[in-house]
Amino acid sequence: MKKIILSLIVFLPLFINAQEKKENPVYGITFSGFVKNDVFFDNRQTVTIREGHFLLYPDNEKLDVDGKDINAKPTLNMLAIQSRLTGKITGPDAFGAKTSGMIEADFFGNEGKDFADVNGFRIRHAFVKLNWKTTELLFGQYWHPMFQTGCFPGVISFNTGVPFQPFSRNPQIRLTKKVGKLSLMLAAIEQRDFTSSGGSVVLRNSAIPDMQFQLTYGTKNDSAKTEFLVGAGVGYKTIVPRLFSETKDTANKTISHKVNEKVSSLSASVFMKFKLPILTVKVEGVYGQNMYDLVMLGGYAVSGISDSSKMSYDYTTLNTASGWLDIHSNGTKFQIGLFGGYAMNLGTTDEIKGAVSSRGSNIKYVYRAAPRFVFISGKTQFATEIEYTTAAYGTSDNKGIVSKTKDISNLRVLFSAIYNF
Repeated sequence: MKKIILSLIVFLPLFINAQEKKENPVYGITFSGFVKNDVFFDNRQTVTIREGHFLLYPDNEKLDVDGKDINAKPTLNMLAIQSRLTGKITGPDAFGAKTSGMIEADFFGNEGKDFADVNGFRIRHAFVKLNWKTTELLFGQYWHPMFQTGCFPGVISFNTGVPFQPFSRNPQIRLTKKVGKLSLMLAAIEQRDFTSSGGSVVLRNSAIPDMQFQLTYGTKNDSAKTEFLVGAGVGYKTIVPRLFSETKDTANKTISHKVNEKVSSLSASVFMKFKLPILTVKVEGVYGQNMYDLVMLGGYAVSGISDSSKMSYDYTTLNTASGWLDIHSNGTKFQIGLFGGYAMNLGTTDEIKGAVSSRGSNIKYVYRAAPRFVFISGKTQFATEIEYTTAAYGTSDNKGIVSKTKDISNLRVLFSAIYNF
């Protein structure tokens, strides 16, 4: 009898504690990520970010006194700065909603004039989400809505299809409402690492966030391994290039004038994803004005003087259009894929009569073809990708239309070793 009582005293608290643990959900943070090492060769100098890692397009010819192209010089590099750590956070309900969060960082470094912080640990994503039955509210830094997380190029290169695919992560407030298979999203966005020409201050000084609206329709059948997604989005953005101008008085002394200048722009995109058991197809088309902050062609330019006494300017946007197609197999051991993209400079709305703040204003078009091969074994992947990118450099007129072009091409061969955890 004494042994039975003693056993109850010892094991009963353990039993009760075990039941309590089953009833109480476990909250905290779960880490995941990957280690990625890239080796890449370019057959000429290129326009890139972060020591050549983030490829946009080949650099223009730069002829020496003998007519030789200085930029026709190959390069080779190895980097591991895309390696990533992700922390997914769970917690108790709040305001009648399920709560979650995520903080994600890599070693790509922060923005800066010379990108001197390459290898620096920086935030990619940091947000809190509240999820009700059909409504989601997100606060924090996350992908710009024009980077549709359900439909983006599956390339190996870290450029993820730039400059054909919009690419940016932004501090934002995002509201998503689900109505059956439809999803409506409205977001108010500011800029941080990816900014307009002039830096994030030009959007901050407008006191109006970048506003984005998106509508998607999606279905998914896990048992059949099929998925379909289609959607469209529009955006409106206003920036203030400067707060004051400078002129000379009668004594040739520099004086300042407060000015009220702004550049307003529109953007739009349509996209579709279709997944079968053995094949996935994704496609997107984009039109935009002043798309510099999304790492695409475009920007803005001075179109006139609104007040000659203050040298206050009017502005016009440089407009662009792009499209891309990505097809890949869905094998668990081996995958093959092909990406193709095309971007075109559409010129300006009004005539250019002053300075131009733009990316690729002397480029008429850019196109890319990039096949890839991925070998998968457990958590480890070996992947190779060949990117052939051509940019048509020329001379732009007073409407931003580029003519008398010459195609400049670059061949990048990329090899990646990836270990997921």
